[in-house]
Amino acid sequence: MIPHSVLRKSINKHRSDKSCSKYFTYDQLVSMMFGQLNKCLSLREIDMGIDQSPEFLSHIGLEQSPAKSTMSDGNAKRDYHVFEDLYYNLCNHYKQQLGRRPEYKVIEEIKNKNIKIIDATIMSVCLKLFPWAKFRTAKGGIKAHVSLDEASMIPDIVNISEAKVSDRRGVDDFRYPRDTIIVDDRGYFDVKLFKIRIEDENHFVTRIKDNILYESIREYDLPEDKDEHILKDEIIRLTGKSAVENGMDMVELRRVVVYIEEGNRTVELICNNLEWSAATIAELYRRRWLIETFFKLIKQNLQIKTFLGTTPNACKSQIFISLICYLLLELIRRTMSKTKHRFGHFVTLIRVCLTQYNRLGYIVNEMKIGVREARKRQKPPPNLFSSHHTEKDFEQLILDFQ
Repeated sequence: MIPHSVLRKSINKHRSDKSCSKYFTYDQLVSMMFGQLNKCLSLREIDMGIDQSPEFLSHIGLEQSPAKSTMSDGNAKRDYHVFEDLYYNLCNHYKQQLGRRPEYKVIEEIKNKNIKIIDATIMSVCLKLFPWAKFRTAKGGIKAHVSLDEASMIPDIVNISEAKVSDRRGVDDFRYPRDTIIVDDRGYFDVKLFKIRIEDENHFVTRIKDNILYESIREYDLPEDKDEHILKDEIIRLTGKSAVENGMDMVELRRVVVYIEEGNRTVELICNNLEWSAATIAELYRRRWLIETFFKLIKQNLQIKTFLGTTPNACKSQIFISLICYLLLELIRRTMSKTKHRFGHFVTLIRVCLTQYNRLGYIVNEMKIGVREARKRQKPPPNLFSSHHTEKDFEQLILDFQ
């Protein structure tokens, strides 16, 4: 499912097989993907699991099983950018097949727009083993800053840093084509960021911070007998020091207050589009929670919480290989599976059948949870060492063997 031409393009671009005699980029990719899909907690488990038989090694394209020390060196020294580049190339290669998830629902007012959801997640690590991954005084962490495509639920931009990097600073290089809609939380409320998005002709929906200064220009009438969760809809201008310094104090923005029944609370949203209905803005922010679902799925079903190396390169390689696994699993689930599997159950099916020689179509469509009777065993041959056997029994046994 990873075309050879796509893999070779990434290898040649980053020269990741230069001065390599045995453990090539392909070998590392296959070994680490085996660890991801099998939920291996150490390199030793990968070594033991992959070294089942010479036939198995040959069938997965390896000339020999990689040693634990060889895998460790590969994770530490082979530039992670080759796997990052491979992930983005696979996203582009399977763009049509992964265009929209099956459960996707269109928002009619913005049905032809691309929606990107931005957030970050932290993987906690031991600061003594990962001294580069600084987070707090006695705690370490690795942060993944992710831009998720809302229609496909596939990340299209990923930036990995130490956890102390703020959510806002982690998206400095996230730029989008014209007319893209960007949805994020109040950690990304930043006047400079708003200015960049307006200059790029993008739309944004962000939650307002509590201490923001603004003035109300005019207020829209709320619709009657519908959208009762919309409490306020108005046009504002930011009046804080940062807004004045960046020339954003004269830009008209939209402020929408939404009631959230779950938790009995309200949220205040800011948007630079003055034409959409307040209900559309509220629905866009509600869909921001999709990225939380993505983080939950990938942390529970793949290996990105337990790292198999302590260097920055090893950790980033592992995260991008896990994303490659996620992309391929979703590709199988959406294109080959006729049964509606939950992602967690689907990953379990793949894992328990990983080393069995079953057709992929059989695994995803015909395997069911149930009770199966064992085949009746044939009558076992007589025991050669039993004292009650006659000479004719031995003669017949020899004939059977012949």
